[in-house]
Amino acid sequence: MSQLPASAPSFWRGFACALAGALLWGFSGACIQFLAEGYEVQSTFISFVRAATAAVLFAAFLLARRRESLLALASSAAARPALLLFGIGLYLSQITYAISVALTNAGTATVLQATCTVFVMLYTCLRARRLPRTLDFLGLVCALTAAALIATQGDWGVIVLPLAGLAWGIGNALSETLYILAPQGLYGRFDRLSIIGCGMVIGGVCAAIVWLAGGLWGDAPCVPALDAAGWLALVVGVGVLGTFAAFGLFLYGVSVVGSVRGSLLGVAEPVGAMVIAALWLATPFSAADWAGLALMSAMIVLVSLSGARDSSKRGDD
Repeated sequence: MSQLPASAPSFWRGFACALAGALLWGFSGACIQFLAEGYEVQSTFISFVRAATAAVLFAAFLLARRRESLLALASSAAARPALLLFGIGLYLSQITYAISVALTNAGTATVLQATCTVFVMLYTCLRARRLPRTLDFLGLVCALTAAALIATQGDWGVIVLPLAGLAWGIGNALSETLYILAPQGLYGRFDRLSIIGCGMVIGGVCAAIVWLAGGLWGDAPCVPALDAAGWLALVVGVGVLGTFAAFGLFLYGVSVVGSVRGSLLGVAEPVGAMVIAALWLATPFSAADWAGLALMSAMIVLVSLSGARDSSKRGDD
């Protein structure tokens, strides 16, 4: 089922939400960098805390404000397979990225993660039996180039691709493709926030099972020794802002602007991480960072022009 173009006000609201969510992911990346530099925290524990925090907050919100919509969604047997795939994809996107980083490095993992936009565009075009829109394709080129520049700092020698790292990196991109595409057929039939909240709850359950089972590396589950700053960065920075708010905003935006444009805007995450790391952790800007920022800005302009063109064809609702 192809998604109708959003009206102009809806498109710009969804555009802003998707972009804000991606930038908040960047903030969570800076928080994880802060935790990595000052504390020893298992990746499975970080994934558990972020997923569990988001799941609890979404569940509380839905029960308080969207109870009827939530019940309508939960009672639909036809919606359950898509919801299950959605929630599993949300969790897998987090844990596969952590494994990809461990097997390669942060720059390589980020470049591989950005290929999600290629998979989303390919799937969407094949299903619709059409070529990519010109502006969206140009945005894809800008986004991938920007992500590669920021992640590698222009030094392609840092790309490390052992077979296992490549497999997990592509798995990370495919899991992101899964959580972007899986709920698309539900957005026009059920309340968007209820769909997102159910997916986050399923993802939280998956994270708890993996962590309590000892993690994918066989490490026994343990709670790290964190001080107040560490817990603040983990729970508020990574859990509340970097997961609950970030995924909520991003996925709501994707439900409005569509999977292709949403996935493109999601690649803005490295820009958010770069800017926040510079302001908070005093990480200097390089020439590659500035070039990546310029290309990412060009991508945002191209996506906005493409969406505005579709919105003008439909007209305001």
